[in-house]
Amino acid sequence: MRFQTQVDIDAGADTVWQVLTDVEDWPNWTASMSSVKRLQQGPLGVGSTARVVQPKLRPAVYTVTECEPGRSFTWQMKAGGVKVRAGHDLEDLGEGRTRMVLSVEQSGPLSGLINAVFGKRARSYVDMEAAGLKKAAETLKAKGGAQAED
Repeated sequence: MRFQTQVDIDAGADTVWQVLTDVEDWPNWTASMSSVKRLQQGPLGVGSTARVVQPKLRPAVYTVTECEPGRSFTWQMKAGGVKVRAGHDLEDLGEGRTRMVLSVEQSGPLSGLINAVFGKRARSYVDMEAAGLKKAAETLKAKGGAQAED
């Protein structure tokens, strides 16, 4: 199962990246996250891990497997016969606007069953995250965040 959504944000890529990579703050702008706890300090990058708790799902540890600072990161988790891979890709649209593409992909021997049980919820959570990220980045821009780029 793969699901993808995109949202255009009225904030520059630096502002969106700032909000996106502060993963511990996600529960403040999306109801799809109960808590996110980084398991080490420093900038988010390849090898970074975080314990993610989402409503009605088991806690999971996600590991960043790909990262292009200021542009994209992908993290994944493996548990119970399924691998979940989540992508976060920014496209600078110019004039202080950014397109955010969020995706989630489930694979593995139990992915069909997991998709049947949790697929609708996963799609709903990705949509919530896109809407929440848009609002959080636009609010930060309005407050003067990441001014150098906006």
